[in-house]
Amino acid sequence: MSISNRAIKYLSVFTLALLTFACSKQEIHDSNDFANNGRDTEAFARQSLYLEERLPPALAFPEASFLEGLKQQASFLSRKSESDSYLLEDFQVDNKALNQSISLIADWLANPKQAHNIKAYQLRGQDGRGNVQVTGYYVPVIEVRKEAQGEFIYPLYRKPQKNKGERLPDRDEIDFENVLEGKGLEIAYSSSLIDNFFLQVQGSGVVQYEDGSQALLSWGGVNGHEYRSLGKVLIEKNEIPKEDMSAQAIKDWLIAHPERQREILTTNPSYLFFKEGLSKPVGAANVPLTPKYSIAVDPKVIPLGSVLLGELPILNDHGELVSHEYRLLLAQDKGGAIKGAGHIDWYQGIGEEAHHYASQLKHYGRLWLLLPD
Repeated sequence: MSISNRAIKYLSVFTLALLTFACSKQEIHDSNDFANNGRDTEAFARQSLYLEERLPPALAFPEASFLEGLKQQASFLSRKSESDSYLLEDFQVDNKALNQSISLIADWLANPKQAHNIKAYQLRGQDGRGNVQVTGYYVPVIEVRKEAQGEFIYPLYRKPQKNKGERLPDRDEIDFENVLEGKGLEIAYSSSLIDNFFLQVQGSGVVQYEDGSQALLSWGGVNGHEYRSLGKVLIEKNEIPKEDMSAQAIKDWLIAHPERQREILTTNPSYLFFKEGLSKPVGAANVPLTPKYSIAVDPKVIPLGSVLLGELPILNDHGELVSHEYRLLLAQDKGGAIKGAGHIDWYQGIGEEAHHYASQLKHYGRLWLLLPD
């Protein structure tokens, strides 16, 4: 059976229209659409950034470490005016309300049987159905030297000074063209450019010198270039299946393909610098992070200083989702990859155990901003 050229033309246009419509209806990026990802596809869809609802099902009683984190949250807000407000799309909140939330939660923790007088506002999520992707971050420990020697030739840099309007170099210029070399910005030298990259992704880390002494390197600023996910790049290039994607999978791929490291690493032009001197990991709120309770957020959506309730994904040792649990959370950090209402980064702590869990998290949960009734 033959088909005329005109029919083929109209069929092609119709097919393109269907594909365009399908793409417009896609609610999440294809790289996040894998089996057992924890996403509730039947949830109610809405347009508003926050939706007020009953607190589900109750506040989750935290461990003792949360109380110290809550004090740090209050310390952060004490340095700000109570009248400062944040317009979050169609939702507005001020520091007075954030302070009141801290007081109400502290009172409730002291006497859990009393009424807590707290309202919950659910975040719209990545898909407009309340599904928020939860990834994890941690503070790695890597071996370094104070001077370049042997295999330890990859510098960790302080942020360079710049004049107003001046552009800082991108990742390719810094890591492969060595434009910052010899400017006195080197803090230490690692044996792996890949380790340096993941140290930057985490935002801070512990370095261990040859004599066994350790030092904390904290977030010291960024170069101002847009962050791009290597995971999405490798999925788009059909190098790693989306269902197998994790931080460890990216690291393993880079190690196995040294000839393509520059090609892939420099697809993310964003570059993070470090600073020395702190004794504990701190976030963008400039207070110590609390493992399992601090989160990194987009401050345009969730103000720093907020207390939230999360329904968070719980994984087994193989990185498979087995359940969700409710947990109080503290918005104390931000990151270049954390944008919009659909993504938070959950701080797991320091070292290899934290690394193991953080590297597997990429699943969906739900999030509520807690404010006074």
